[in-house]
Amino acid sequence: MATPRTVLAVHPGAELFGSDRMFLESVTGLREAGLDVVVALPEHGPLVAAVQAVGARVVLTPMLVLRKALLRPSGWGTLLRDGIQGLVAAHRLLSKVRPDAVYISTITLPHWPIAARWRRTRVVGHVHEAEGSVNRWVNTAAYLPMTAAHTVIVNSEYSREVLGASIPALVARTTVVYNGVESPEEPRPPRAELTGAMRICYVGRLSPRKGPDLVLGAARLLAHEGIPVRVALVGSVFPGNEWYERELRDTADALPDGVEVEFAGFDPDIWPHLAASDAIVVPSRLDESFGNTAVEGVLALRPVVASDIRGLREAVGGYASATLVAPGDARGLAEALARLRADWTELCGSTADGRSLALARHAPAHYRAAISRTIA
Repeated sequence: MATPRTVLAVHPGAELFGSDRMFLESVTGLREAGLDVVVALPEHGPLVAAVQAVGARVVLTPMLVLRKALLRPSGWGTLLRDGIQGLVAAHRLLSKVRPDAVYISTITLPHWPIAARWRRTRVVGHVHEAEGSVNRWVNTAAYLPMTAAHTVIVNSEYSREVLGASIPALVARTTVVYNGVESPEEPRPPRAELTGAMRICYVGRLSPRKGPDLVLGAARLLAHEGIPVRVALVGSVFPGNEWYERELRDTADALPDGVEVEFAGFDPDIWPHLAASDAIVVPSRLDESFGNTAVEGVLALRPVVASDIRGLREAVGGYASATLVAPGDARGLAEALARLRADWTELCGSTADGRSLALARHAPAHYRAAISRTIA
């Protein structure tokens, strides 16, 4: 097939968290390949300006974005309404843009692969989600719209395994493209000596699934052992999850002397936060398809403590500066951080080698080229 001239790229949000950043890298790669890119988003947000800055056109259009709340009986009305509106809007946009290919980011846009295939357009889906612990039939339903795609990109071998266990026929159409992760050219080196408070940084969604409350629990245990801690929580909640942030703030207020907690909010530029830290924690409770934040920690020359779950293990399990702990275990997290403090000099000596390896594995230029080749 000839290289497509126009690509319609569809994404379910307009923020700049993990999958949003990968979508931006994908659009950048398509633009670098000389393609005209139209980006369809459901809302305004920081991603809009970012994709416009690389030369893509942005269209805001109604979409059905699958969230767990919509699968409960109370959400069925919204599910039906958004599904009909989204399908109609997708057909209208496809008729207007007439793309040579449609690139669909994440599995939360179920009507888009079907609508694009009906138009006899080349369809490429990009799967960023993998939850092996979820009921197989739930996963099958979630991945089913991707059977309309000509090609499916996944972000890890683990994601391919979960996809294949749910819909085996899709494996032959699947290709693994590891995430490309940006990095400062010269990150600030870690402190030579870990004196005073230990500075711990969490970057990501504030949600029970991601486990920032475990960071606060570990900080409490460290303080009880006489280790002062400063915690930076860099991220925000999904709309509707404000209750969880209130719980985090209440927990932070009740922490003992020796613990300081900063709620930094969402910041598209995470690198100053990583540079100001001693260690990066990725305490996810549930499956992760990959671990961008963990890789960013390695690239920032910081030791990483992450949950020992398949996607995170695949992302950083091979780095000497990364430690894996049992998910959901605040005590295990605290013990790993205490060992990190005790072995500080040795760990700091391994961060440069880890960064070099991560740069080779996750160079954004390689990712962009792989995405544009796959779509073309």
